[in-house]
Amino acid sequence: MSFVRSQQEGPVLTLTLDRPEALNALNAQVLDDLSAELDRVDLHSVRCLIFTGAGEKAFAAGADIAAMADMSPEEAAAFSRRGNQVFRRIETFPLPTIAAVNGYALGGGCELAMACDIRLCSENALFGQPEVTLGITPGFGGTQRLMRLVGMGKAKELIFSARNVKAAEALQMGLVNGVYPADELLPAAEKLAAKIAKNAPVAVRACKAAMNEGVNLPMDQAIDAEVREFSACFETEDQKRGMAGFLNKQRNIRFENK
Repeated sequence: MSFVRSQQEGPVLTLTLDRPEALNALNAQVLDDLSAELDRVDLHSVRCLIFTGAGEKAFAAGADIAAMADMSPEEAAAFSRRGNQVFRRIETFPLPTIAAVNGYALGGGCELAMACDIRLCSENALFGQPEVTLGITPGFGGTQRLMRLVGMGKAKELIFSARNVKAAEALQMGLVNGVYPADELLPAAEKLAAKIAKNAPVAVRACKAAMNEGVNLPMDQAIDAEVREFSACFETEDQKRGMAGFLNKQRNIRFENK
């Protein structure tokens, strides 16, 4: 039995955390199931991934506390490394990723959302890193990604205080890209994914690679990364098709994964 469901509609693949009775809490099996689904992604036919949670209450309410309570330091380190390995894989996955956050995104759930390229949420979404109330730190990248998204001061405030953030505040601070009524969230994510999927796939992947590499580099080195990705596009059929279409005033150019 897998705790992650996958469904592909055209070039968009949706991965749904499917453990609603536990508010989609993240345990070792959920992490393994996420990794297995990433292994199965067909990079030729899929152009964008959506991550969401089953049920109306939670995207993912956090890591499974019952599974962590009696861990030794060594077991905790292994669990943290595994979560970070999977989330880092999502962050660096060649395809664009969208988190459609429906309800609670706390602890590991917030960390999973932050590993995605774009975050959309429902009006009832709730974000937070409550780990210090349990006597631990965030363990799946929360201390690192939150400050990169909202700034050091705000991230420290939220993590040190364990204060939860509602959807409107998450939008205001830049943690999410958009807020929608619950029944409009997934359609909005699908619409955005379809819009991304219409563009030249090699170019979109190259943009993600350049941005991910450059964000932590000095500007001169970051520009070198952009130049490399830019020039590589000129070896692709998509570049030839896209520019020829523009010059010939074509609309709705169809791009292939070449």
